[in-house]
Amino acid sequence: MSAIYSVKEIYIYPIKSLAGISCEKALAEEMGFENDRRWMLIDGENKMITQREHRIMSQFYPQISNGKISITFENQKHEFSIDEHLEDSLKVDVWDDISEVVEVNQATSKWFSESLGFECKLVKIIRIGDRKHESSKSKQIFNVSLADGYPYLLVGTESLDFLNEKLEDKITVLRFRPNIVISSQTPHEEDDFTTFKIGEVQFKNIKPCGRCIMVNNDPQNGKLKKEPLKTLSKYRVVDNSVLFGTNLVSLNSGIITVGDEIVF
Repeated sequence: MSAIYSVKEIYIYPIKSLAGISCEKALAEEMGFENDRRWMLIDGENKMITQREHRIMSQFYPQISNGKISITFENQKHEFSIDEHLEDSLKVDVWDDISEVVEVNQATSKWFSESLGFECKLVKIIRIGDRKHESSKSKQIFNVSLADGYPYLLVGTESLDFLNEKLEDKITVLRFRPNIVISSQTPHEEDDFTTFKIGEVQFKNIKPCGRCIMVNNDPQNGKLKKEPLKTLSKYRVVDNSVLFGTNLVSLNSGIITVGDEIVF
């Protein structure tokens, strides 16, 4: 018999707002999984670019192999080395957090600019502490990557099943861009987790995740739908936020693997 709470899926999203990569295992670090949202696209005014304005970004598919990241979009492919970057740093805004980043290289920025049809740059966060995020709830300050707020997002299978029971067109968990999907017993019980261990890693729950219009973007085709936000807003609104999944930080580094049990 398998454990009630175990890891079903692991995802990383190397470049903010592009498609994710399903992993069998991942190295958890302070800023999130290794290579998770360490890169993002910025516009000519050094502002972050996301699927909220450019749904087509969901159709860029990254892969990691042999120290390189390759991106496939339509019938084109581009790759760059995980370690490469230019010297000069830039200050960019990720929501209200000033973050220090560096451009990867000019050829990569040019490829994205041509693919998206407007000028942009691919940048990378290199050092821990180059972006700090203060929790609105606990007032603690965390070293984070270029993710919206926190290093990890966890979703329980029952939360998705409960939502899908209410939806005419069923959706996958990819709408919510989780890092960790676990088998669960009751919908949204993950909101109330405190600290727990998966594999070698101790995680701490910070707060449930407030969702935006981005969950209505169908990652299969980049089209904006009315759901699931419409249905979620009928039963998951707390303090004017539509909640789904919960934000975590890791208290140490280590490997987690699909199949690992969650130990409370």
